[in-house]
Amino acid sequence: MMVLYGTLMNGLGILIGTIFGLFFTKIPERYKDTIMSGIGLIVVIIGVSMGLASDRIVVILLSLLTGAVIGEFYKLEDKLNALGQWIEVKFQKTGSQSMIAQGFVTASLIFVIGAMAVIGALDSGLRGDHEILITKAVIDGFVAMVLTTTLGFGVVFSIIPVLLYQGTIAIFATQIEQLLPDHFLQLFIEDMTSTGGLLILAIGLNLLNITNIRVANLLPSLLTVGFILLAYTWVQSLF
Repeated sequence: MMVLYGTLMNGLGILIGTIFGLFFTKIPERYKDTIMSGIGLIVVIIGVSMGLASDRIVVILLSLLTGAVIGEFYKLEDKLNALGQWIEVKFQKTGSQSMIAQGFVTASLIFVIGAMAVIGALDSGLRGDHEILITKAVIDGFVAMVLTTTLGFGVVFSIIPVLLYQGTIAIFATQIEQLLPDHFLQLFIEDMTSTGGLLILAIGLNLLNITNIRVANLLPSLLTVGFILLAYTWVQSLF
């Protein structure tokens, strides 16, 4: 269980943030709009800074392209929205204007995608160091509180994908040192960070209503980046 300590703390941070956010849901709409714009701007800045983590543009490009093809083929965005709508139906009060589905989807994408989720979970598994995920728990708790004031109770259900995603990485990381050389692992983290940063940038642009990018359909790029990087390093070794 110790390997999952940081992940569990992250889930607890989101839960506490959502609870606090429920006390501020009655604030005027103009406040909510401005708050969401502020969140969007911050998410854009985070995405840009993370996107510059790697200089292997070819790897990032091919990861996004292959990830997009896989995501569109399996219609991940539609499935994620369908899950959110199912949750909304189960918990929606009769006649209420619920935003549970939107809250679940938006919060899940923000909390799951990113360097801290991956690196923190890897640190938990590889070194038993949970500092990154505990820091992420504090940040996510604050973001959850603000999101809840605008998107409602659905934010709390983002705990499920966070626990599954980070928990799986942490458990897998306990064996990863035997599978990957240290040098390749460092390159993988850089490229994963950069790819995730571009997805976070897309989330920020969506929150600002500038774009309507189907970010969930790009999620497989976080998996394909490893295979693309492996092929890239193999080709480089030939020359």
